[in-house]
Amino acid sequence: TTTNWSGRLTLRNTGPYSVEKWKKVGGNGRFARISRQKSESRQVLTAVFRGATRVSLDAKGRMAIPTRYRERIAARCDGQIIVTVDKDHCLLVYPLPDWEELERKLVRLPSMNKVARRIVRIMVGYATEVDMDANGRILVSRELRDFASLEKNAILIGQGNKFELWDEATWNEKRDAWLSEEDDGELPAELESISF
Repeated sequence: TTTNWSGRLTLRNTGPYSVEKWKKVGGNGRFARISRQKSESRQVLTAVFRGATRVSLDAKGRMAIPTRYRERIAARCDGQIIVTVDKDHCLLVYPLPDWEELERKLVRLPSMNKVARRIVRIMVGYATEVDMDANGRILVSRELRDFASLEKNAILIGQGNKFELWDEATWNEKRDAWLSEEDDGELPAELESISF
């Protein structure tokens, strides 16, 4: 490009227009970068955890994340995980971004509400940051293991954006009890329209 004596901008012919070059560069690389980020974030946002997997904890409390989930966890949160407690006496295992979203909602609950305060106190109070190591393991603290009565044999239950981690014997008892329960008849409105 050059500017002539009248101040007008004139373009030099730099050769034939190349669609391929434009796609590659995309306006100084901006378009290509944004497009790539959008497609990567879509993949990361769709990380869903499902299924039941037997896992074991060693004497130090280390647990290997099943191989099929490791790549999704690495993509979603770079291996940064939060483990906290649940009222059913299991542990909840969240990728960090999903936990942060929930935590923002929890801390906004009214502090004068006794039930809300109890939930925040327990869930946020026990929330522990752990990193997945190069071997795909996380370290579950003694306090969390004691809360969920976790020793060696456990089961990891995918719950969409998180996992539940149960002592295997406790899970089997609870699961059998839930399956044998009679329905109360009261379904939340959100479930009434879902066909199982």
